Amino acid sequence: MPNSTTIAQSTFGEHDGKTVERFVLTNDQGLEVALISYGAAIQELFVPAPGTNERANIVLGFKDLAGYLGKNPHFGSVLGRYAGRIGGASFPLDGETVHITANRGGNSSHGGAKPFDKYVWDAEIVRTTDGPGVRFSRTSPDGEEGYPGRLDVQVIYTLTDDNGLKLHYTASTDKPTIINLTNHCYFNLGGEASGVVDGQVLQINASQTAIVDEAQIPTGEIVSLDGNSLDFRSAKRLGEVSRDAANPQVVIGRGIDQSYIIDRVPADDASLIEAARIEDPASGRVMEVLTTEPTVHVYTSNSLDGSVAGYSGALYRQGDAICFETQHLPDSPNHPEFPSTVLRPDGQFISTTVYRFPTNS
Repeated sequence: MPNSTTIAQSTFGEHDGKTVERFVLTNDQGLEVALISYGAAIQELFVPAPGTNERANIVLGFKDLAGYLGKNPHFGSVLGRYAGRIGGASFPLDGETVHITANRGGNSSHGGAKPFDKYVWDAEIVRTTDGPGVRFSRTSPDGEEGYPGRLDVQVIYTLTDDNGLKLHYTASTDKPTIINLTNHCYFNLGGEASGVVDGQVLQINASQTAIVDEAQIPTGEIVSLDGNSLDFRSAKRLGEVSRDAANPQVVIGRGIDQSYIIDRVPADDASLIEAARIEDPASGRVMEVLTTEPTVHVYTSNSLDGSVAGYSGALYRQGDAICFETQHLPDSPNHPEFPSTVLRPDGQFISTTVYRFPTNS
């Protein structure tokens, strides 16, 4: 059966002398996603509820470009060059110490002061083996935010035949560098601005997690989740965990802000497997997160403080959404025991993530 996706293109605004394009992808199962070339971001994601087919936009964001240009905690955007935190805003590479922009205390977070989501990407409609899609691309010049090497990055968004939104990333460099790309979409299966996600039920295919210090930098310690309230191998309500004041990692993150090491056999397998599954009992919507990455960082929007009015005009507050950042571990360049994030000129960065919405749930 041929892929049913249609794509409509329009202008979303202008920034830095460049036109910001908007693309709306729709399939015949009611899945609809709007993408913008500012930050290669997911701006809307309409998903029908099983049984009623009532559609809701399930991602946080803004209706206009002005929102994305203002105070914006990376809603729906691609993070780079390095998603997550790097301690001391520095790391060793081939015998030298590389210093990058410190934008969170003395550390670097999500790529620095002007990360990938603060640029207008080039965009075009393309044909892929999954059907029509949108390819966003940009070149990060040598030295941007302190990172070595010119980095050529692409991400292609498509809708799959099994009702998924697929993100396929590739990148290459002309000098040794590090890379850790992900998407920072804020999901609420009950609908954007429908309230906290405490009642939604999460399951994660992970038996280990990385411990972080008070600055949320990994210590290097990987621990079993046995007996830990952060263990989601058996599905449970988010509120049972995100408000667990007896768990030191929850207290540090002011909610769930945790890197889960996906259970893979063998451990270095890089196939596309299910990392997490979340369900909203009220609407019946289900989302499965599949990835080729070794880690999924789960974040319950703990920093939202009611100061940002979003897509529907409502103020976004702590716990109003959940993020699934499929990636390598934060601070990996400073922990040789972690899977490497080094990219060299003779290699290629390749990563795939799918947010899938079963229609028979």
